Amino acid sequence: MKQCIYKIESNDPLTATVYRMRLSGDTSAFARPGQFLNIALAGLFLRRPISVCDYDETGVTIIYKVVRKGTAQMAAMRPGETLDVLTGLGNGYDSAKCGGHALLLGGGVGVPPLYGLCKELRAQGKQVSVVLGFNTKDEVFYETEFRALGAAVTVTTADGSHGVKGFVTDALPDAYDYFFACGPEPMLRAVCAAAKTSGQLSFEERMGCGFGACMGCSCKTLTGNKRICKEGPVLEKEEIRWES
Repeated sequence: MKQCIYKIESNDPLTATVYRMRLSGDTSAFARPGQFLNIALAGLFLRRPISVCDYDETGVTIIYKVVRKGTAQMAAMRPGETLDVLTGLGNGYDSAKCGGHALLLGGGVGVPPLYGLCKELRAQGKQVSVVLGFNTKDEVFYETEFRALGAAVTVTTADGSHGVKGFVTDALPDAYDYFFACGPEPMLRAVCAAAKTSGQLSFEERMGCGFGACMGCSCKTLTGNKRICKEGPVLEKEEIRWES
C-alpha cells in the first residue's frame, strides 16, 4: 500500500451513470490486475474503494458508477484537480493459474478490473473469451475495448436489447480451462454453480479502512475468515463458503 497524490487527467461519461477517470501519478504499488485504490473525498469520512481498470508507469484508469454522494462528487471533478489516494490495495488476480484459454465474466461495474487482466493474459499469448453482462443496451460499456485486445467478446443483457438475452451464465462458451469473474454476489454464486473449471472471483464489499485494520469487510471461507480488502477481493472458487 502507498499513499499518493494523483492528478486528474480526464473524467468522462461512458454511459448515463458510468464514468472513466484517468489519473496520473505513482503506480509502483500495483502488482496485479484486480487490485483497487481508496480515494479520499472532501467532507466524507470514509474513503471510496474503486477497482482499477488499467495502469501503466504514468498513471491509472478507473471506471466507477455514480450511486451516492461520493461518486457524484467524483463525477463533478475536472482535469487538473488532485486526489489523495491509497494505492496497491488487495491481492488481485493470479493469471499464472490459468492455462491456454481463459474465460472472463463481468457484470456491470464488475467489468473494469477484467480489462487489465485481459491485457495481461493476451500479452502472455493466451486465448481469452469475455462475457459481459448488463441490464440493458444503454448500460453497455467496454465491449469495443475488449475486442481491440483480441478477445472473443459476448455481451448479454437482461432485457435482450443487446447481444444475448439473459445473464452471463446463459452465454458460457463450450471450451475454456479456467475462469475469472467480477460482479455482484448473486452473479458470482451463479457462475460458481455453472462453471466447469476452477477459477477466481473478485467480491464487492462495503469497506471501512480498505487495508485490513478494521476487520469490517470480513467474510467466511472454508479456511476461516478473510478480509475482502486484504486477503481479497479475489478469492478462489474452492475456498468460498456460500451462505444459504
